[in-house]
Amino acid sequence: MSDARRTHRTDGQPEVGVARVSLINVPGSPIETRRQLMVKVSWMLLWMVYLAYPVNDLLHGGHDVLGQVLGWVSLAVFLVGYVLLVVYRSMTGMRPRECRAIVAMMVTLAISTSLTLGESFLTLFTYASVCVAVIVPVRYALGSVLGMAALTAATGLVGGAGSDTIATLTLTSFLSGAAMTGMQRLVATMKELREARAAVAHLAASEERLRLARDLHDLLGHSLSLITLKSELAGRFMDAGKDEAARAQVADIEQVARQSLIDVREAVTGFRRPTLPVELAAARTALAAAQIRLEAAPELVDTWPSLANEEAGALAWALREAVTNIVRHGEGAAVCTVRADESWEPSGERYAVLEITDDGRGPGKSQPGNGLSGLEERLALVGGRLETGPGARGRGFRLRASVPLRTVSAPAVNPL
Repeated sequence: MSDARRTHRTDGQPEVGVARVSLINVPGSPIETRRQLMVKVSWMLLWMVYLAYPVNDLLHGGHDVLGQVLGWVSLAVFLVGYVLLVVYRSMTGMRPRECRAIVAMMVTLAISTSLTLGESFLTLFTYASVCVAVIVPVRYALGSVLGMAALTAATGLVGGAGSDTIATLTLTSFLSGAAMTGMQRLVATMKELREARAAVAHLAASEERLRLARDLHDLLGHSLSLITLKSELAGRFMDAGKDEAARAQVADIEQVARQSLIDVREAVTGFRRPTLPVELAAARTALAAAQIRLEAAPELVDTWPSLANEEAGALAWALREAVTNIVRHGEGAAVCTVRADESWEPSGERYAVLEITDDGRGPGKSQPGNGLSGLEERLALVGGRLETGPGARGRGFRLRASVPLRTVSAPAVNPL
């Protein structure tokens, strides 16, 4: 397959912001592209089913030509205002003045058409009540919705609508507005949770940078001070003609410098080594951005507590590469499953196994990319191996990473 989006190869970190366009609209999620806006508007237009009552009234209600023209124009303007309100709030944020003007126009049209064209147009109050619940502050939302319900009942009474119609549409207007009020609070809560999660991630990264800075300060502060003192001492010995003592100091300087280099490399290696809990959390975020559900047991991160750092890091790399592969190239995937298992070799050696599968279209005939090749090399360094191929029943892609479970044997006890 020539399309890179359909090939299963891995070549870097997951691009969390790059996600396939989905018809699922997450409440409170920001609209970043026109296509996402069109998807949201399309879902919103599905709720226009209640306009069937005024449309049917205009078609079969016996109105004269002027009444029909005014009715169709009013419905068109009402619908355009409803869509504009969604556009304003989704693309450019809440603009109070424009939004209030749009909702006032919608309420005016609902009142005027209900009084002049009949009770079928009372259904417009349902949409007006929803819009009022959207634009007013949360603390005033319920009172405003009650006011819209009262206005619906009053307009129906003045227009001579039937009692059943008034009761039904008044209740519908109130319940629709109340439901939107709850949705607005849910959206605000989700926004706060996303901001809190971003803040926690930022603080965790800052804390890790501070840890690395402290480690480097502790490692290099003493070593550099010792190198400085020994360099001064070697210079004094050379001035005094004590060549042997100077050479001894230079040898000490070399040893201290080599040890400092080893300590720095170990500190940086530990900083860069991924861990399974961190990669699982990052995988959940990346897959959620791509509208893919992650299925993983909560106890997965504690499956192998005694696994060595090198082997655990290799499995974490495997999870990262597999998720990157799914996010970038897992066309049609909706679920990613992560499982932990153990296997025994004929030689008696035990292996920790991490398996990642998706339910997409699979790799097809494409060749493995550099990411999978690099992952295979990482696993080989710790005595592990990598298996890739189609998932169950030939669908999706399966990545299976295995590393040896090396345990420290207990010392033998000498019999008395």
